[in-house]
Amino acid sequence: MSQNVEIEFKNLLSEKEFYQLQKVFQLTEAQFKIQTNYYFDTPNFVLKKHNAALRIREKNSSYELTLKEPLGQGLLETTDVLEKQIASSLIDGKQNLPMGDVHSQLDKYSIDLNELTCFGFLKTERAEIDYQNGLLVFDKSTYFEKEDFELEYEVLDIDAGKKAFEELLKTYDIPIRPADNKILRFYREKLRNEAKDSR
Repeated sequence: MSQNVEIEFKNLLSEKEFYQLQKVFQLTEAQFKIQTNYYFDTPNFVLKKHNAALRIREKNSSYELTLKEPLGQGLLETTDVLEKQIASSLIDGKQNLPMGDVHSQLDKYSIDLNELTCFGFLKTERAEIDYQNGLLVFDKSTYFEKEDFELEYEVLDIDAGKKAFEELLKTYDIPIRPADNKILRFYREKLRNEAKDSR
């Protein structure tokens, strides 16, 4: 089974802070790669209620189906690789979820997998660099009409990672602004847009 435990720290950045760090770490535009996340849930958001998230990620013309679930202080990620045609059909609602590790992992939620629906997408320009035994990730994301900037730090050791990440933020006078997962920010903006449109 394709599974791993993800331990990461996140902090929202202002646009100015994002480009300041990009300059500090000498990141070029060529280092930023585009990836698109398509988010799925049931009409009554069963996965969201369990703090789980289901997405298809398109990156470098490849597609992965990933289920993220809370696990202690990290996230359990279960992933299946998809062919482009299957991914496109799932996004368009023309195909049911294929059998695989993600399908098996979803059994615990007692949901009708035929109800899974794509609610939209979030596009991210991402650059990654090694930093103090972890991976420092710079994300500029666009969803609906919103744009946000985020710094992530993926680590294996939670205590050492927390210390290194907080020291980095302190070094560059960046306030601690804990960031929700992208899917939660996506849904919040979606609901805000729907409320605005219904006025």
